[in-house]
Amino acid sequence: MTAGPRRAVRAVILDEDDRILLCRFVFPHPAVPAAATAVWAAPGGGIEPGEEPLTALRRELLEETGLAIGADPPHVWHQEVAAVDRAPAIVNDYFLVRAAHFQPRGEVADEQLVAQEKLDGFRWWHLSEITGYQGSELFSPRDLVTPLTALLTTGTPDRPVPLGL
Repeated sequence: MTAGPRRAVRAVILDEDDRILLCRFVFPHPAVPAAATAVWAAPGGGIEPGEEPLTALRRELLEETGLAIGADPPHVWHQEVAAVDRAPAIVNDYFLVRAAHFQPRGEVADEQLVAQEKLDGFRWWHLSEITGYQGSELFSPRDLVTPLTALLTTGTPDRPVPLGL
């Protein structure tokens, strides 16, 4: 019997200057391919059994970034990543969160985030920095530029936009 996909929620956190907050995940982590050293991805994480997606999003954001959100954010992207090797398939649902610029400081200690989540820091990125990035680290989704550009130029989509790997 095969296990179902790992369901997760992520926040596309944009500040007043349209910078996006990304987390740096390091190897070994399911999001980090063996050939890469790290992946920059939106904060968030797995939905626990019986937990509603937005409840999970609120919990994950508090744990990782310290950000508390009130209103239900819009669901903007949907990603399904096929299983590879022993890792389960992953389904990520992304929600748009607008926030004033802040220094991420979650309820979970930095050391614990690194040990449990392989989360090794945060960075605010301008779209132009992502577009021009020449380093060896990856972004998740790999083509983050396309959906982020659409989100910044055309606004919140009527339905979640499907993403690739």
